[in-house]
Formats: sequence, structure tokens, C-alpha cells
Amino acid sequence: MAVPAAGLFLLIIGIAAGWLLASWRAAPGDDSAEAGFARDMATHHAQAVDMSFTILDKSADGELRTLASDIIVTQSTQRGLFMGWLQQWRLPQTSTLPRMAWMPGHAHLPGDDGGVLMHGMATEAELQRLRDANGVDAEVLFLQLMIKHHEGGVLMARALLEQTDRRELTQMARSIEDGQRVEIEQMRTMLSARGAQPLASLLD
Repeated sequence: MAVPAAGLFLLIIGIAAGWLLASWRAAPGDDSAEAGFARDMATHHAQAVDMSFTILDKSADGELRTLASDIIVTQSTQRGLFMGWLQQWRLPQTSTLPRMAWMPGHAHLPGDDGGVLMHGMATEAELQRLRDANGVDAEVLFLQLMIKHHEGGVLMARALLEQTDRRELTQMARSIEDGQRVEIEQMRTMLSARGAQPLASLLD
């Protein structure tokens, strides 16, 4: 997800205020939706950042490079907030609980590392295809995978909103949903300009 610099600054300020208020409340438990979301979304964001760095090495297209750079900045910043929350809550940044256990109805698809593949995450085979691709083929594959990845992020954000009333987390989840939906539409337009279509939508 990417947001304009001013929007990202305001989001961080708002979350910081919520963070201070949250410090007066009991911290979420290790098996809570809040902790599970923070851990899983941090992993989810890490893959988006990695894919964005990959396409920066392969594309000279200005619009696509701006999108990839925005994803790197925004999702790296958000990932830092997730890790900070876990530290504030005195919870470990990893857990013995299964990934996505906090999200009702999640389809537990097997991941490459023997864990659970989260909504929208690319498989190792898909990531290797992206690393091997070049030119327009790399741009198309990146856009297809990132649209799916963003859709997974939207689903995770919506699931959290149904399970928490903590201000800092509801602000973050709404920001992720709103920002990634905007980027999904931008990427759909970029795909169309390259004569390609998105993969089957997770949001339909």
C-alpha cells in the first residue's frame, strides 16, 4: 500500500496518539487477533517490499518505479509499527501459534516453509518466476502478483476490524484497506496498458 507522504505522516501521528491512549489499556494477549494481525501483516508486508525491490531492478518505467518505491516506504514504515506494538505489549515477535489462526474462516493453504500461506501471498515458485523475468513480462507478473497481494491485505484488514476496538489498530487497518484499494485500481490500469489482465480476484 502506498499513500502520499503527507498522508503517511498524518497516519503515523494519529497512530502515535492512539498508541499513547492504548498504553492505558490492558495489552492484547499472545493469542489475540491484534497480536496475530501484527505478526502476520508484518510478514505479509515484508514480501511486498521484497517484490518491489525486485521490480525496481528490472523496470525503467517511471510510474511503476514510483509505485514500487511507495510500497517499500509505506509498508516498511507500517511493519516497524507492528513490531513496535508487539514490543509495547511485551509479546514475542514470533509465535508458536499457526499463522492466520486469528482470522476466522481463513483457508489454511500450505506455505513453502511448511506453515500457512497467507491471503494473497506469492509462492516461492511465483517469486522465482518474477526474479527470472525481464522487461514487460516482469512488469506484468509483478502487477498481477501485487494486486493479489494487496487484495489479501484488504481481507486481513477487514477481518481485524471485526475483532478489535483498539484505536491504533483500527486506524491502521482502515488505512491499509483504503490505500491498497486505491493502488489495486492503479495497478489494474497499468496492466491494461500492457495488454494484460489481473489474476482471479480474492475480493469477488
